[in-house]
Amino acid sequence: MLDVRRMTLLREVKVRGTLAAVAEAQGLSPSAVSQQLGLLEKAVGVELLRKTGRGVQLTPQAEILVSHTSDILESLERAEADLASSLTSVTGALRVAVFQSAALALLPGALRTLRNEHPELRVEMVQREPETALYETWARDFDLVIAEQYPGHAAVRHAELDRVHLTSDAIRLAVPHEGLPPVRSLADTAQLPWVMEPRGAASRHWAEQACRRAGFEPDVRFETADLQAQIRLIESGNAVALMPDLVWTGRVPSVALLELDGKPRRSIFTSVRRAGARRPAILACREVLERTARLVAVP
Repeated sequence: MLDVRRMTLLREVKVRGTLAAVAEAQGLSPSAVSQQLGLLEKAVGVELLRKTGRGVQLTPQAEILVSHTSDILESLERAEADLASSLTSVTGALRVAVFQSAALALLPGALRTLRNEHPELRVEMVQREPETALYETWARDFDLVIAEQYPGHAAVRHAELDRVHLTSDAIRLAVPHEGLPPVRSLADTAQLPWVMEPRGAASRHWAEQACRRAGFEPDVRFETADLQAQIRLIESGNAVALMPDLVWTGRVPSVALLELDGKPRRSIFTSVRRAGARRPAILACREVLERTARLVAVP
């Protein structure tokens, strides 16, 4: 009989890439991980891992085991969801990954509602960039992710994850009320300093493409993933930026917001592993998030 826990560690090697990363994710020492995988090799009677430089590579036989392990974990997750559905209250822990503007606009109200309506549910939240969070939800680090998708920039898809639309918001050009030359359109910012998220972020790619379509390469002098820091740079007359409306939830915009051609909108959605989508905690969290999103007021 194969040990599912050891098979899961082998799948973790496939997901994480190194024994050290598996050990960190599982709260084990690298030697303990190596020992358990050695016992799995002994049980199946074939080589599962080969050393490649400082890392390891899965053999074809290991890939077969990993495929079956994924099926087993999905089946176990469905069983847990069915068992939880038979109960009359929403209990347990829910690990949520969320990007910054949604964390600021949606999570405070949603968490308060969940605490009032489902006091036995523990919600743990971590801020993550959407593409990283989607991968980590697929890898089983999180149960639910709130992610974003910019127009013409499809967010990565994982076959085991579903996708449910939550809300959308407009993307506008944010400029200071004073400190920079007057701006009436995106083209007017060609000679102005910009603040954007670091390279690799979907918002950065979309913003750069929008500027190029307007006929110029943006002068990105400031990089930060913190939207509150971006707002301060704009307020103080040091930069301009493209900002989604959700960042102004519950507050009066402190900068001038200009419509862009085509009135682009960002889509916000939730994703969970399909095997656990019927889990009461996930159903409750999604329902509360939808209610919260409908109540959010943006400019």
